[in-house]
Amino acid sequence: MTFKRSYFFWFAAALAVALTLAAWWQRGLPVEMVQVTQGPMVQSVVTNGRIASVARTVIMSQSTARIERVLVREGDTVQADQVLVQLRDDEASANLKAAQAAVAEAQASQRQLAAVQLPVAEQQLAQASAAAMLAEQELTRTQELLQQGFVSPARLDEVQRQVQSARAAVLAASAQVRGNQSGGAEAAVAQARLAQAMANAAAAETRLDNLRLRAPAAATVIQRAVDPGDTAQPGKVLLTLVSGAETRIETSVDEKNLQFIRLGQRARASADAYPDQPFDATLTTIAPAVDALRGTVDLKLRVDPAPAFLRPDMTVSVEIITAQVANALMLSTDALRRDAKGQTYVLVARDGRAQRTEVTLGLQGVGTTQIVSGVAAGEQVILPTTSAVEGERVRARNVDKPRGNAPMVPGLTQ
Repeated sequence: MTFKRSYFFWFAAALAVALTLAAWWQRGLPVEMVQVTQGPMVQSVVTNGRIASVARTVIMSQSTARIERVLVREGDTVQADQVLVQLRDDEASANLKAAQAAVAEAQASQRQLAAVQLPVAEQQLAQASAAAMLAEQELTRTQELLQQGFVSPARLDEVQRQVQSARAAVLAASAQVRGNQSGGAEAAVAQARLAQAMANAAAAETRLDNLRLRAPAAATVIQRAVDPGDTAQPGKVLLTLVSGAETRIETSVDEKNLQFIRLGQRARASADAYPDQPFDATLTTIAPAVDALRGTVDLKLRVDPAPAFLRPDMTVSVEIITAQVANALMLSTDALRRDAKGQTYVLVARDGRAQRTEVTLGLQGVGTTQIVSGVAAGEQVILPTTSAVEGERVRARNVDKPRGNAPMVPGLTQ
């Protein structure tokens, strides 16, 4: 009787273990899974860049001179033609005054030519003409008197010489008048002297103005490298300015992403200093060549309008939106597998077993991939982090929450 009871006890224990093992086997291998979701899908390329200004200007002197005043500081906003740096100009100012005096002298000479010399020359011409007329009349009378025998031939010769002298005086006076008139030689010389004096004055004024360094356009001072008392030299940068006409982002992407990049694509950007204040940008420039050393392609994006907190050379993160689908099946990229032939597949938990399913991929998002075919929304996909194989019974250890994607960008299509 005791033997039967012991036999029954061991049989019951073995049966309980068998049932427990069977129940455990029926539950399957615990695995980690992710769920296939459906919704808006955005494909993007993520990179880092810096804020750059289209117009970056450096202020330098064209000559060596001591700096008298620096009228701006870093961060100041300046207007076009505003004086920024004043160099020592006493010698240049003296040269300008001398040149301006030469101009005044040349102008006075020109006025004297018109007001004094020309009238005097005209008066001399009138006197010479009158004297010549009298000499001609005297010659006529002398010739008549010679015929009548009242004068000697010597007298006629003397009168003829007087006539020739009077005619020469008329020619000389006429030449003097023509020279003093507008377009004449004397007037031309006076005009040339005036033009030369005015050119010298303009050059002196330019040299003086070059000692007042001005802003070429409305801009912001981002760097000041000098103080009063320093010496400015050609080629030495005194100030650095950036204009606010346009703000852009300069960045680069790996050349393997070049197939996704197109001009005009929208982008989301955020400054590292202000990560909670994203802003929009537009891709405007793609470099025509690849950087052979880095294997990257340089890009430029326009920021319009630019947030007030952006500053030149600020580091920003950029997500360029390359394509989007309004209603796409999405799966965590970590759940994808590849076989020896390069075929992409996943292990789907169906009826409690791991089932291999080949999938066709679409857009590539950040950590998320579009599944064109092979699985359905809501199905659970086994992550490769577990040791489950095809056909094995599996159960969910946990199911990751469905992963979403970036919100759709208005006006952008695949």
